[in-house]
Amino acid sequence: MKKTITEFKKYRSDMNDKILNSGFRDFNKFFALDNKAYINGALDAKTKELMGLVASMVLRCNDCILYHIDRAVEEGANRQEFYESFNIALIVGGSIVIPHLRFAMEQLDELLGDKNE
Repeated sequence: MKKTITEFKKYRSDMNDKILNSGFRDFNKFFALDNKAYINGALDAKTKELMGLVASMVLRCNDCILYHIDRAVEEGANRQEFYESFNIALIVGGSIVIPHLRFAMEQLDELLGDKNE
């Protein structure tokens, strides 16, 4: 059964809370490092999220793909920026990325709707 984006976000949030409140401090250190990597710096947050998206597609992690698409939308990425990012993932990763490209297109349509920016 396919999870909705809302269900995915709730599950992710609930499980992150469980992990971060487990008392094992190394989890917190890694999550802090991960969060810091995606804030504005020499590269803006949108570009970093698109880079994370490309890496996630090449590594074939659908949860990560959805997360980075959602974050890139929040940072203002438009459809053409996603298409170019998807293409980089396809070029780098090869045909094995195609199933994840399908997933990414489906999620993008759900998040952007009819916006053809």
